[in-house]
Amino acid sequence: MDNFSISSLPIEQLYIELQSSADGLTAEQASKRNRERLKSDKPETRFRRELRILLRQFLNPLVLLLAIAVILAAILGESSDAFIILFILMITGLVGFWQEANAGRAFEKLRKMIENKHDVLREGREIQVTSQQIASGDILLLKAGDIIPADCRIVESNELHVNESTLTGESYPVEKMIGEVPDNASLTKKHNCLWQGTNVVSGTAKALVVQTGNQTYFGKMARSLAQTPETAFEKGIRRFGYFLLHITVILSLVILIANLYFKRPLFGSVLFSLSLAVGMAPELLPAIMTFVMSAGARRMMKKKVIVKKLSSIFNFGEVNILCTDKTGTITEGNIKVKGIVGINGKTNNQIQVYAWLNASLQNGFTNPIDEAISSLNFNLPGYDKINEVPYDFIRKRLSVAVEYNTRRFFITKGAFVNVLDVCSQFQSEDLQVKPLDDSIRQKIEQQFVFYSKQGYRTLGLAYKELIGNKVSRQDEQQMTFLGYILLEDPLKETTQSSIERLKQLQIKTKIITGDNQHVALNIAREIGIENQIILSGEEMNSLSPESLMVKVVEIDVFAEIEPQQKELIIKALQKSKFTVAYIGDGINDVAAINAADIGISTNNAVDIAKEAADFVLLDKDLGVIADGIDEGRKSFVNSMKYIFINTGATFGNMLGLAGASLLLPFLPMLPKQILLINLLTDVPFLTIASDNVDAQQLEKPGSWDIKMIRNFMIIFGLHSTIFDFLTFYVLYVHLKLTDIAFQTGWFWESTITQLLITFIIRTRKPLFKSEPGRLLLITSIISLAITILLPISPFAGMLGFVAGNSQQLLFLFIILVAFVVTAEITKIIFFRFGSNNRSIKQT
Repeated sequence: MDNFSISSLPIEQLYIELQSSADGLTAEQASKRNRERLKSDKPETRFRRELRILLRQFLNPLVLLLAIAVILAAILGESSDAFIILFILMITGLVGFWQEANAGRAFEKLRKMIENKHDVLREGREIQVTSQQIASGDILLLKAGDIIPADCRIVESNELHVNESTLTGESYPVEKMIGEVPDNASLTKKHNCLWQGTNVVSGTAKALVVQTGNQTYFGKMARSLAQTPETAFEKGIRRFGYFLLHITVILSLVILIANLYFKRPLFGSVLFSLSLAVGMAPELLPAIMTFVMSAGARRMMKKKVIVKKLSSIFNFGEVNILCTDKTGTITEGNIKVKGIVGINGKTNNQIQVYAWLNASLQNGFTNPIDEAISSLNFNLPGYDKINEVPYDFIRKRLSVAVEYNTRRFFITKGAFVNVLDVCSQFQSEDLQVKPLDDSIRQKIEQQFVFYSKQGYRTLGLAYKELIGNKVSRQDEQQMTFLGYILLEDPLKETTQSSIERLKQLQIKTKIITGDNQHVALNIAREIGIENQIILSGEEMNSLSPESLMVKVVEIDVFAEIEPQQKELIIKALQKSKFTVAYIGDGINDVAAINAADIGISTNNAVDIAKEAADFVLLDKDLGVIADGIDEGRKSFVNSMKYIFINTGATFGNMLGLAGASLLLPFLPMLPKQILLINLLTDVPFLTIASDNVDAQQLEKPGSWDIKMIRNFMIIFGLHSTIFDFLTFYVLYVHLKLTDIAFQTGWFWESTITQLLITFIIRTRKPLFKSEPGRLLLITSIISLAITILLPISPFAGMLGFVAGNSQQLLFLFIILVAFVVTAEITKIIFFRFGSNNRSIKQT
């Protein structure tokens, strides 16, 4: 059925077309339709996904050129060298594939843990299914916070408002209701339809699923909508890759032209230049980045943080401000009712019953406040719910219409100010209804301030008599103020220690809450926030964007904040050059979660908050966030280790080889030997993700700085090149070695220096004061052993090696010792002065 014909048909006709009913599908029907949809949608299978990863290892243009060149060499008679080079390329590619495929599998397992669930009617029974199990003909039961998983037609609705900004760009929620709309109406005018990818802001509904998967309006736009902006780290990696690739291509072309000018053999020159290019190119970068991120995701999972967007791990390591609501993160989140009292501070049965009826009869969406009030021990037969006006974040009220015997009345509770605003009367101590004049209003407000200063979250409660069944938000007027609902949410025992730990990580915590200033100030005192100046939502509205940028940096507590103001605070902090994380779990937090550099939600959050988040916490605790930031920094540091190693020793060695090839009457190293160095050093590089990280490198947030990387490449590249030319001088001039003997000596020096520099650069401490990861150490020792033993192995002749004499080995040993000592000194000087000991910033 065409997407654009679902709005005009009568509901009964749609049931017939979809072979469904008001009771929904049968289990058998749903299962059959899902199988048919999967056949038509053809989602990417694991085999295809991993085949794509495998092919990507070999689709590097430089690798493809080298493969073509060696095939041509084999055709022209150089078959043994050609097969050896192809074998080395295959092994290197397979190692990268294995790491990346494993990382992908682990990530998919984590994502399945936080799949969104939806309430549907099947055979008249309400059950929960995942998004993938929704079938055309299902009856969806929707409430505030739900993401709509398919294109639907509304069957029933109550004050339903939906955010359609993902499709229309319109930021204001759209009211939806039953009815019939012409097929040719625009998407924005089809008020009787719901679209996949949008979300319910307020109200409830029953909806008939018409289109699913690729047949939905959203599905047809999936390619354009699925693109997510690059993180700062991804941008830096891409720029670094292009930067290094340009240098590689230019250098290789220069070497090729020079070798041809000196009338060296054509194929030997081509293979040498291409091998040099492959040796310098960061072809393992995608695999290493994926593995580092996946390893970080697994470590985070152990600390109860699920990573939804893998690339955001690096951003987590850059965070220097954390914005949080207080409920459930700073406080226990287990709200308790401390009292339900009238304006005289005393309780009575009527107030308690009305509060309980409002909370227990509403079905807008589950929340801790209504759960706490509903848990009060009341058993009240005879009260029937007529209707309700669900809570939303504009009115900040929830109203329920109730019938008892022949009497009908309307009960409203919500934010104190918003409830008092719709009251024109109050209930006195003797339970008489009287007009609400200014003096009484002032007394009620003073009592509210008194309760708030004691740390209670204080709601207002009101009622009015009703005539008729139909109710709407327009009925919330001329009400009678009954009293206060006093709620308590004690601080978590871990809050103060968690905030202290975040301080040690140089992360500032800011509280953004919708609660009133008195409650916010009380919490700030309890958790030890030194700066207790508060900015309220009302004060914020009077500030210019420039003033807000100044205020958000100075102030740590924001109270009475509206949902859209949370987003403004986040963006103002970002404009002030901070990397901001925001944690939230409600509909009112979605805009802020989207705006933040790192959006964090919890596993019990509303669907739309989980969908918007980069990370989902299994345990809503600031300590868990500190653990996550710690792991993010570890991932960042380990990734930078590979960048530094690749730009330092690898670049330096290849530069040395390139220079030597212009001075020697023979190739300083055979193409297969260059690729063998690449393979032997790549294996340890792939284990960088599991390496230990020094505590001092986790103290500050860091981010991508390509200028510092360039400086590092120049300094350490030149350092490595100097030792390469020293090796060249000793082998060729002093020891008079040529061809195979020279190539063997230089192979030893190049490979061993690259393995050694890994351990030097991996820490900013002296080499022997930092313990490397076990896997890095083991793979490096294996690569070192293979490097030393190859020239005396049965494969020596095939690879162009010969055993060295004792004099050659002694000189190489002295050069390697000098290399380690000078590299250590260079490292200390560079990181002490060259990087300015600053928090690294994007350039």
